[in-house]
Amino acid sequence: MSTISRVPTMTSEELLALPDDGIERELIRGQLREREMTRRNRRHSRTTTRLARFLDSWLDSQGGKGEVLTGDAAFRLTRKPESTVGIDLAYISDELSKSAPDDTFLIEGTPVLAAEILSPSDTHEDVVEKVELYLEVGIAVVWIIDPDLRNVTVYRAGKDAVLFGASQELVSDPELPGFRVKVADIFSR
Repeated sequence: MSTISRVPTMTSEELLALPDDGIERELIRGQLREREMTRRNRRHSRTTTRLARFLDSWLDSQGGKGEVLTGDAAFRLTRKPESTVGIDLAYISDELSKSAPDDTFLIEGTPVLAAEILSPSDTHEDVVEKVELYLEVGIAVVWIIDPDLRNVTVYRAGKDAVLFGASQELVSDPELPGFRVKVADIFSR
């Protein structure tokens, strides 16, 4: 007779109670993921800043409905099993923005857009796992931004990924109606 061993799951509260010791931690489907703190270079920071500026301008043109968040904004995406992650850059709906007080650390729910800017320490497996999770929990559009190759890969549930190169314009209709930016402008100084 064989036995199945179960890996214990963790809650977001248990995750948040862990020490702040230079280890980056997330919960993916209840399982703790740990790695050394990502060291982001200037290119990563500049890309995040520029993209946030373009998204903020777009949001203002839409009447300011929702919010653009950066800096590994913490999201509890699901509860059973728990998935709690930090997202480099996210756009949240007006409804989700209004439901989360300004002083909240952990936003309960899914953003419309999750954008991850690749860092030198990101592995292919980590990126694939996050894209799959994001689409599975209902994030409408996921951008994986590669500052080294100067491109953006766009993912949507049930559709093929679309690669936007530096000579193209990134659009995200219907999720971000009217949003347009030249990919090269995301990476320029």
